[in-house]
Amino acid sequence: MIDTTTQRPTRTIRATVNGAPVELVIEPRDLLLHVLRDRLGLYGVKSSCDVQVCGACTVLVDGAPVSSCTTLALEIDGKRVETIEGMATGNDLHPIQQAFVDKAAIQCGFCTPGMVLTTKALLTDIPRPTRAEIEAYLGGNLCRCTGYWNILDAVEDAAERMAGEGAR
Repeated sequence: MIDTTTQRPTRTIRATVNGAPVELVIEPRDLLLHVLRDRLGLYGVKSSCDVQVCGACTVLVDGAPVSSCTTLALEIDGKRVETIEGMATGNDLHPIQQAFVDKAAIQCGFCTPGMVLTTKALLTDIPRPTRAEIEAYLGGNLCRCTGYWNILDAVEDAAERMAGEGAR
């Protein structure tokens, strides 16, 4: 299909974003980051480095953390995407989000969505990670404010919370 206004090729993709089905007409060159932010209004996905090194744009695609700044939107066709906006249930924070709040693992908050989503993937893969496993898994997420100690504490606390109530 060709967009008659721009004369560029387009494609329709279907995905599930934060539990809701979406159908989007995109250009093959569109990045997932821009589709999520600009087309779906999901501003928890942050734009920072644009080269897959900071983790601020991390989202989960079929449960795996991906850098949306270097992922083509075409790649989510038929898949499940979760952003930070999909974590809470109503007014109830997800246990990972609550642990980040309770352990003061947030300062400016810019890196927090990517950290939280990466933590969710980690705790799905390794429900009771060691400190070294946490450090390794979060190695692709940079924070300029907290110095990481509170973040590591929050991940350990979230693992305990989720083990106590069964993973969500």
